[in-house]
Amino acid sequence: MSAVQTIMVGDDDAEMRLDRWLKKRFPHLSQIAIEKMCRKGELRVDGGRVKAATRIAPGQQVRVPPLPEPGDAPARPERPLGPRVSDSDEQMIQAAVLWKDEHIIALNKPPGLPSQGGSGLGGRHVDGLTTALLFGYKERPKLVHRLDKDTSGVLLLARTDRVARALSEAFRDKTTRKIYWAAVAGVPHPRMGTIRYGLVKGGGGRGDNEKMIAVHPRDIDKTEGAKRATTDYAVLDALATRASWCALVPITGRTHQLRAHMAELGHPIVGDGKYGGSGQENLGDGWGAQLGGEISKKLHLHARSISFDHPITKKRMTVTAPLPEHMARTWKSVGWHENDVPDDPFADDA
Repeated sequence: MSAVQTIMVGDDDAEMRLDRWLKKRFPHLSQIAIEKMCRKGELRVDGGRVKAATRIAPGQQVRVPPLPEPGDAPARPERPLGPRVSDSDEQMIQAAVLWKDEHIIALNKPPGLPSQGGSGLGGRHVDGLTTALLFGYKERPKLVHRLDKDTSGVLLLARTDRVARALSEAFRDKTTRKIYWAAVAGVPHPRMGTIRYGLVKGGGGRGDNEKMIAVHPRDIDKTEGAKRATTDYAVLDALATRASWCALVPITGRTHQLRAHMAELGHPIVGDGKYGGSGQENLGDGWGAQLGGEISKKLHLHARSISFDHPITKKRMTVTAPLPEHMARTWKSVGWHENDVPDDPFADDA
């Protein structure tokens, strides 16, 4: 091992990234090792903490901690806790990363992939694939909320326990804001409103297979097991009276809330076999949600965006997820365009 070194940045290295500057002088250093030194504060520029991507300037002093000699066998990495991930799943889940920093990873969860394991959900799920999302960290990132198996879109994971606690509190305190996009049967009227039906487990099923039953607001308090639930909705565009593109905001976070609420409104989500969105007709005010033609029979519900206060930087952030393939094909077929609608149709200036 070498001793601590302090190296002055030369004129020829102006605006070079710190990691590239180090590799230029110490070719045997790995990117993971450099990022680890930055996280631990062992690698410093002019006495201050830095990131691997920090740009350096001539005259700056870089403190380099003791390094292994070239040819030394690197320490055997600790085996990450968690199941083994196949190469194909590793590529899939890493391709789903929308954004990440040292504290949070945001995924665009594919439809059909459960957030966590459970009865009837199988062993392949986001939580079981997080060993492919270490990116130099020793601990697997942690889920702080969930999406239904067939719902796609933004899913946040915390890279440390501290951030996991902070984000969990933010969800409980309702300081986060989630906007979903859905294709639904018919056109809700009025075109913007709030659904306040309570929800209670219907029985006869287990885990994700259990259907929720809507309860009129006046009957919630006298219905055993019923919980209050609130959803804001807005129609963004429509295909005549046949179907519509809706934005949905769950004010509460009940199981299957958006699906059960839209079905109770008479406008089930396209492709939702559990709540009447796969038939040619339904008993509500909307048309049948099976649109036919080239329209996919998969669930058309997508967590489009999530806004939250970053637990460390305190900045308000919004992460947006593009539509999954089957919904993008539907949007193209009916002539709906993502850029034609406001990011938040419920905002005062929308």
